[in-house]
Amino acid sequence: MNNIKIILKRQGRSQAWLAEHLGKSYVVTTNYCNNKTQPSVSTLYKIAGLLEVNVKELIGATDRGLTNS
Repeated sequence: MNNIKIILKRQGRSQAWLAEHLGKSYVVTTNYCNNKTQPSVSTLYKIAGLLEVNVKELIGATDRGLTNS
């Protein structure tokens, strides 16, 4: 599970914005945001860069490991 949708909402950005900046289709990006499919590690890093967050925040990692957030 990833937190992409949560972070987009918090930043006031849309899934369409992410799709455009990632160079991926809206459908692919929506599937990432809704946790229907998971992006590759390299794509996760691209998303983290675009959203200016640590990749750990995208995947819900904490000092103790993964969370269910």
